[in-house]
Amino acid sequence: MKKKEGTLFRDAFGNFHFVKRFLIFTFGCISYNRYNGFNQLKLKGTEYIKDLPDKRVLFVSNHQTYFADVFAMFHVFCSVKNGFINTIKNPIYLLNPKINLYYLAAKETINKGIFTKLFTYSGAITVKRTWREGKKKIKKSVDLSEITRMGIALNDGWLITFPQGTTKEFAPGRRGIVHVIRKFNPIVVPIVIDGFQKAYDKKGIRIKKKGVLQKMIFKKPIKLDLNNDTTNIIMEKIMDSIEQSPKYYKKTKN
Repeated sequence: MKKKEGTLFRDAFGNFHFVKRFLIFTFGCISYNRYNGFNQLKLKGTEYIKDLPDKRVLFVSNHQTYFADVFAMFHVFCSVKNGFINTIKNPIYLLNPKINLYYLAAKETINKGIFTKLFTYSGAITVKRTWREGKKKIKKSVDLSEITRMGIALNDGWLITFPQGTTKEFAPGRRGIVHVIRKFNPIVVPIVIDGFQKAYDKKGIRIKKKGVLQKMIFKKPIKLDLNNDTTNIIMEKIMDSIEQSPKYYKKTKN
């Protein structure tokens, strides 16, 4: 199957660039004070991403809210694109956003309300959870068409993923991400976030508390040997890198 490619006017999924630019600018203006106003976002390690190639980069991160984490990442990536390191204090970057930026979102979450549907246009790739449907636990095989869509996103730009697939701290990683890495061999960059759960509700839209210091740390790309590393080893490396593995759980309890 031939993969789609972005054009001068549309992204790899047929979304118009000018609409994405408008939405990223609008959402960026609305959310700016959440990260550089009544709340603050402390950044570290964005020097590791400033020289990354424009395509085939996979970001793996822990997850604390449905949308606030992603809003913040859009700010950071657009800021870095415009030459600012470890800061989002120059919102002029919103006039020149990174539009070949995509992120994974649960279909059941993204389909709720006009606001989230608009945000989908900015770069969401919707996927069905294979282990849960609503509050009911299920067990389904990975939809191969979803992996194909992730590949299309990677071939067009950068893709943000949340390997745990939930905002629950120290939840196990889902192996579907390893299938994506094996198939498309992207550069894999870890992100560790904190403070978002304290500041916002689960959706990441309603403000729970002001004066919160949120943190986002970018690390060096993970070294993977796809020929020799087993799926378990790759998964362990990912979970260690985003500080969600058992050893980090033990540290929080000590």
